[in-house]
Amino acid sequence: MKGQKFLKITGIIMIIGGALGAIFGLIALAGIGALAQWAGSSEGAGFLYAASGLAAAGGVLQIIAGVTGVKHCANPAKAQTCIVWGAVVAALCVLTNILYMVGGNGFQLSSVALGLVLPALYIYGAVLNKKEIQ
Repeated sequence: MKGQKFLKITGIIMIIGGALGAIFGLIALAGIGALAQWAGSSEGAGFLYAASGLAAAGGVLQIIAGVTGVKHCANPAKAQTCIVWGAVVAALCVLTNILYMVGGNGFQLSSVALGLVLPALYIYGAVLNKKEIQ
């Protein structure tokens, strides 16, 4: 079952990446707070706070998606749930990058591309899994 392997491997990678994303999102939140305190003003930091908070929350959602993929990789009936989780993770990646861009950090194509590769592979595995039912 090709879809099962795709879903399980990408799910494990999403768990690891989600944990790192959540940790780094929390570190970014603390760093923005420290920088605002040092600068004496938090003007313009609102978008950075939102993006960092969204990155931390996205990391948690990525962990949930990864666990769901690993748990249900052998169950093609749950493939649609995995597809939805993959889409949520991809959407949060795009939204986080938009907020960073609005916050003044510019557009980073590599960040968006790398952030979408794993959810795309995860969704691909879920679609392959779903095709096994049909």
